[in-house]
Amino acid sequence: MTDARFTTEGSPALVLSGEGERPGSVEIVGARARVTARLTGRGKTWTATLPLRAARWGGPELPLPAGSYEVRITDPTARGIRPPEVLPLTQLGTLRASLEGWTLRVGPPIDPAYDSGEGQDALERRYATRPATGFENAVFFESFYGRNASCNPLAIDREVARRAPGVTRYWSVVDLSVAVPAGAIAVVEGSPEWWRARGAARLLVVNDWLRRRFARRKGQVVLQTWHGTPLKRLALHRPGFDPRRTAAVVRESRRWNILLAQNPYAARILGKAYAFLTRPIWVEGYPRNDVLTTGDGTATREALGIRPGERVLLYAPTWRDDRDQIVDFIDPVSLAAATDAVVLVRGHSRTLLPGRDAEGPRVIDVTGFPDTSLLLLVADALITDYSSVMFDYSVTGKPMYFLVPDMEHYRGELRGFYFDLAAHAPGPMVRTQDELVAALAADETAKYASRYARWRDKFNARDDGRAAERVVARILDQGFIDA
Repeated sequence: MTDARFTTEGSPALVLSGEGERPGSVEIVGARARVTARLTGRGKTWTATLPLRAARWGGPELPLPAGSYEVRITDPTARGIRPPEVLPLTQLGTLRASLEGWTLRVGPPIDPAYDSGEGQDALERRYATRPATGFENAVFFESFYGRNASCNPLAIDREVARRAPGVTRYWSVVDLSVAVPAGAIAVVEGSPEWWRARGAARLLVVNDWLRRRFARRKGQVVLQTWHGTPLKRLALHRPGFDPRRTAAVVRESRRWNILLAQNPYAARILGKAYAFLTRPIWVEGYPRNDVLTTGDGTATREALGIRPGERVLLYAPTWRDDRDQIVDFIDPVSLAAATDAVVLVRGHSRTLLPGRDAEGPRVIDVTGFPDTSLLLLVADALITDYSSVMFDYSVTGKPMYFLVPDMEHYRGELRGFYFDLAAHAPGPMVRTQDELVAALAADETAKYASRYARWRDKFNARDDGRAAERVVARILDQGFIDA
C-alpha cells in the first residue's frame, strides 16, 4: 500500500508514504533535473518527501522544469510497492502537477481557466483591444522562446538595469524553472500577466520570432537582436520555395522596428533573408559577446565543478531540421578519456526539451545551462559544426575544430551555406572522432593563424566588450525608454 499527496507546506512537494521497511532511496528523475527524497520513519511505516524544486549550476532552487518525471524507488526490498492512486492535476502555486502510477507530470502554473484555446483567445482579445496609450516604462525580454534568460537580451537587460534602474524589466519564461536576472519580473508565457506585460511594455527585446499572434501596438518598439551570424541559409533563403513560409517570414519581419547585427556581413544577409531592407539595422557587435572580452570564468568553472587547471573542451553542434535531439557524432566519455579533458556537451536551444543529459566520467551536459557565453568563456577549445557559435567563440582567439561528417547532406539538402566553410574555417575540419582526437593533440595554431586573423577582422571587428553599452545608449537616445 502506497499513499501519495501533494503539499505546499514550505514549498511544493510530492509526499509518498508506505508500510514496511523504508526504501534505501526515492527519486524524481527527469530529462534535465533530478530530486532526491527526504526519508523518515523506521519499522512499520515510512514517508518520502520529494520537493518539486531543484538547483543547478550553483544557482537558486527553482520549480522543476515542465515535463514528465519517473518516480524511482531504488531499494530492492521495495519492489513489491504498488503505485499510489492517481493524483489529478493540481495547482501548487509555482507549478501544476499530476501523478499517475510512477509518472509525475509537471507543468507551468497557468490558471486552468486560461489553459485552453478558448482561454488564450479571450486573453488575446483583451490584449489586442487595449487602447494605444498609457505604455509602461518597461522592457519585455524574451530569449529562445522563453526557454532561458540568455543571449543578447540578457546582456541588454544587464546594461538597462545599470543605466536606467527605474525601468521595469519583464522576462518571458516557459515556466518558473527559468532563472531571470536580479530585479526582473518573470511572466509565464500564456498567463494573463504575460499578455499584459507584452502589450504594455514600450520596448520589446527578443532574439527569435514573436509568437501568439503578436500585433505591435502603435508606439511600441521591437528590437530584434537575432541569435547569431549565419553560415546556414535562413528564412527566405532556405532551399525550396514554400509560399506559406515566405508569407510567414514577411509577416514576422514586419513586426520588428530594428534589427541588430553582429557585423556588416550579417547585416546584409539578415536584411535580405527577412526582407528587412528599409528599416534600421544596427551593426554594433553582439552584446552577448561582451563577457568574452571583459569576463572572468572562475565562477562558472566552480559552478560546473571543474578544477583549476583542467582542460575544457566544449562540444556545441547546431540542430538539424530532420531530427529533434542533439547529433551523436561523438562519444563524450571516450573523447574525455582520449584527451584528458573535461567535455562539456551543449545542445542547441531547440534540443533542450527533447532528449536527456549526456552522462559519464569527466562529461558535463550543459544543454540546460542558462548562458552559452559563459561556457565559451571557460572553454579552452570549441568543437562545433555549422553553428553560429563559431562567430562568437572567435572573439576569444582560442582554437576551434569543425566536426562535419554530414557536411554534404547538410549543405546540399537540409540548409545550404552562405559561404564555403572549408575554404575559410579558422581551424581543422574533421570527419570522425579519431580525426578530431588527432587534431586536438596536434598544435596547428600557426597553420591557421592567418585565416583566424582574417575571420576576426570580418566577423568580430565590433565585438570589443562594449556592444551592450552602445545598444542601450541608442535605445535611450531615441527615447524608446526613459532613464
